[in-house]
Amino acid sequence: MEKTTSPTIEHKQRLTIANLNFYYGPKQAVFGLNLKIPTNRVTALIGPSGCGKSTFLRTLNRMNETIRNTRVEGEVLLDGQSIHALDVVGLRRRVGMVFQRPNPFPKSIYDNVAYGLRINGYKGRLDDLVEQSLRRAALWDEVKDYLKKSAFALSGGQQQRLCIARALAVDPEVLLLDEPCSALDPVTTAKIEELMFHLKDSCTMAIVTHNMQQAARASDFTAFMLDGHLIEHSETSKLFTTPTDPRTEAYITGRFG
Repeated sequence: MEKTTSPTIEHKQRLTIANLNFYYGPKQAVFGLNLKIPTNRVTALIGPSGCGKSTFLRTLNRMNETIRNTRVEGEVLLDGQSIHALDVVGLRRRVGMVFQRPNPFPKSIYDNVAYGLRINGYKGRLDDLVEQSLRRAALWDEVKDYLKKSAFALSGGQQQRLCIARALAVDPEVLLLDEPCSALDPVTTAKIEELMFHLKDSCTMAIVTHNMQQAARASDFTAFMLDGHLIEHSETSKLFTTPTDPRTEAYITGRFG
């Protein structure tokens, strides 16, 4: 059984997940998951490979619907409204995603950031919002003189921050980050963690990470998953110092996983 503790500090909940089950064909990958993701905080999802973290993350903006023969049961509420009642394009504008490997479009740096604004029919000054988004992603000073260059000319860490800028351009309420630093060096990882800290004022974040030091450094709340089940969820400092479930303790002390 899962052991969850409600956040001791009262926070407004941006996402509420209730009794969530997810299936790839006949195989169940997520079992009866209940979790609340508070507004303007970072929630980390930790657990061994194949435990359902990324699958769960992708249910939050219906990204799993792009995979054939999948099925979801249960409820996911965004600001109290079911995500399955929302237009999927509008949902993904409100709930952005950054993947494990940087995936810039084969366009210029500028056009990568402007892409979402253009397809959403933005009528304002693109230049201003492109600059603002690159600044929010802590990339502007590095690329401001090269905006017309291909995004592929950037380093891996810069490409990842460009993907974050692209997601931020449409001003999402929630940003989902699926192992965003796994392919990056420690210096670039530190930049992304610092960026997440600064983004909290305007954005709710959920991050899947295998790096427990990163979860401890960068998140306010941590959820530990095992075999598709949510085992424990609490404030990060509490989960890492006084976990209530022996499986959580075994994982964070390196005895398995």
